[in-house]
Amino acid sequence: MIALKIEDITLNQQFATKLAAIEACGQLLAKQGYTSAEYTKKMIERDELTTTYIGNMVAIPHGTDDSKAWIHQSGIVILQVPDGVDFDGNQVKLIIGIAGIENEHLELLSEIALVCSDVENVAEIVAASSAEKIIQLFKDGVNV
Repeated sequence: MIALKIEDITLNQQFATKLAAIEACGQLLAKQGYTSAEYTKKMIERDELTTTYIGNMVAIPHGTDDSKAWIHQSGIVILQVPDGVDFDGNQVKLIIGIAGIENEHLELLSEIALVCSDVENVAEIVAASSAEKIIQLFKDGVNV
């Protein structure tokens, strides 16, 4: 898995809308140098095609198939939203933005799904009080 850095994680976020949450996710991907700012538009476009909510209080916003030109390097960012934000009628408390060069996004999705398929893992990540704790929970994988 791509090594998560403390700067890839923001704790205790609050968003009034799904759009605001996706925009914040895209801005963090760009700030971290994974993408250019244009990638955020493609993330919004992708979510309009079909929701990026995957279940268990998790959404994984990412770009459309034609967004590769705006990806500088593969990476993920995590936004913790303890109070939740509505994604198409579903409460999301963990937003994981991804950008993958070539087919690396498929590997990222697979690894994220492995951790987030267990709602107890997600609850621990949402309750974590530090970025270091979240990094450790992802490193531990399904053995959280």
